[in-house]
Parts: sequence; structure tokens; C-alpha cells
Amino acid sequence: MKKILSIIVPTYNEEENIEYAYSEIKKTLAAIPQYDYEIIFTDNNSRDRSREIINSIIKKDKKVTALFMSRTFSAEYSTQAAMHHVIGHVVTFIDCDLQDHPSLIPKFLREWEKGYDMVIGIRPKIKDTFIMSKLRKLFYIIFRKIASMDVPLYSGSFCLLDRRINDIIANLPERNRFFRGLRAWVGFNVKQIEYKRRERKFGTTKNSMFDYLGDMQRALLGFSFVPLDIITTLGLVLAIPSFVFIFSYLFLVLSLGNPLNASIPILLAIFFFGGIQLLAISVVGKYIQIIFEEVKQRPSYIIDKVINDHSTPKFRKFYEKS
Repeated sequence: MKKILSIIVPTYNEEENIEYAYSEIKKTLAAIPQYDYEIIFTDNNSRDRSREIINSIIKKDKKVTALFMSRTFSAEYSTQAAMHHVIGHVVTFIDCDLQDHPSLIPKFLREWEKGYDMVIGIRPKIKDTFIMSKLRKLFYIIFRKIASMDVPLYSGSFCLLDRRINDIIANLPERNRFFRGLRAWVGFNVKQIEYKRRERKFGTTKNSMFDYLGDMQRALLGFSFVPLDIITTLGLVLAIPSFVFIFSYLFLVLSLGNPLNASIPILLAIFFFGGIQLLAISVVGKYIQIIFEEVKQRPSYIIDKVINDHSTPKFRKFYEKS
């Protein structure tokens, strides 16, 4: 029996790219006939024709699975749903826009065959707007410095995982998920491969600036206590000179009366320290928000429909025959 490669393809309003992605992935699979395969399209409740197109692909290829979410969840959660449904010995993740080209998958597999548990694609240069490229670079620098583990710089979701690693990450219970951080957190034997990311061929990105900021927030708060440490340090730095100023001013008042008209400095101090307090409360509030989400214990996702579930006995026999 051949080893099975599971390919996870998240989709959300990608009607222009789904057929293209499927055909390009099939070309890559033709180059590695020693592997059997399954392709899992995990659709995050698209509003365009994505579902219809996926259904048409499924009718002609039984090795394609479709997961349709009941509503639009976080992209992290729809990917987690697919990770729970894979049957392969090895799992790879590729975005539907194919900016990460599937032709790299055979190269990833060769590294896995050498004994690496995880192969991660590294894209040092990404064609983007000036502001986004600078923000992306700044995020990676900050995350690398404050995270409590070794996070590969300039990495995305494009990677290949041994099935054991896939299952470990998929079954981590936390709701505040950041895949790239969790992938680094589990450790194991990692190989990094640099590549040049392509421009999107069809359609436009569905990620907004707020989506990227959400990723940054989950990464920074989910893998570091540095924001809390900064607040503590800032509080000490501001408290000590404040006490010195208060006692010095009291000494002046007792010794010389009230020689200073201190209303303006006092107002400035109130605004300054008030702003610091609001910032500190906001940071603490974000950590409390994460705790609240974890305590509720709601499922990370709900699947509306699964088509061609390869984990069922019917399809298990189908793969055993191939």
C-alpha cells in the first residue's frame, strides 16, 4: 500500500482559484506516483460559487474531500477542522491562491523521507504594499524577540507535517490559535526551505488589515508575557520618580508655602498617568478575553457538511485497493 499525502486547501470566496488550484495540485501529484493522495477543501462558508465548484470537482474525483463550515469561522479553525479529518501519513497545507506553488511539495517530501518531522517554507521577500511589507517585517522581528520559542522568520502556513505532528497540533485544546506559533511550540526536527512566493494569478486577497492585526494580536498575546512585563516595568519606572516629586513638593510647601502654580503640571500628569492606566487595563483586558474564551469551552468550529469523508470504512477500503 502506498503512503498517503493529505493536502489541505482552505477556501473562502475563491471561486476564481479553486479549479486552477485543483489542476495545478494534480499536476504535482502526477510527478510523485509513489504516493497516494487526498485533497481536502475546507470551505469557510463562502458567499460566492466556491461550494458549487468544489462539489463539481468531488463528483469526478473521489479522492477529494469537502468540509463546509456552518458559518464563517476564523481561518485557523477551518484549517483545524481539516487537520482533524486527514488520513494521510504526511500532511501539507497550501493556500487556494497558489502563491505558494505546489511544485515545491515533492521537495518537501524528499526532506520528510530523510527523517525531518516538519518542513517549513520560508519566503524572505513578499511582493506587497510598502506599508504592509514593513509591518510584516516588524511583526516577525518583534515576535521572534519576545516569543518563548524559536519561531522561523518569514514563514507562512505553507509547510509539510508528519502525521504525528499534525495530530498533536490539531488536538491542542486552546481556542486562541496561531498556527505558525503552535507549529514552532511543538518542536521536533525541522527543515526550512527558502522559496520565492508568486503573485496571485486570479482574484484578490480576502484578508484585510484587521485580519493581519488579529494574527499579530493572537501571536503576541498567545505566546508571550512580555506585554505584561512591560506594563510592570513601566509602572515601576513611573512610580519611583512620582513619589520623589510628591515628597519634594510637600517639602517645598512646608518650607516655603506654595511657591509654584502647579495646576498645569498637575493636569498634564493626570492626563499622562490616566493614559498609561488605560493602556495597562487594555492589555490586561485582552489577556482576560483570552481566558474567557478558553473557559467557555465552545467548539472551535461547526461543520455543516462533509462530502467524501475518507476516514469512513467505505473510503478506507477504497484506499487499500489503490
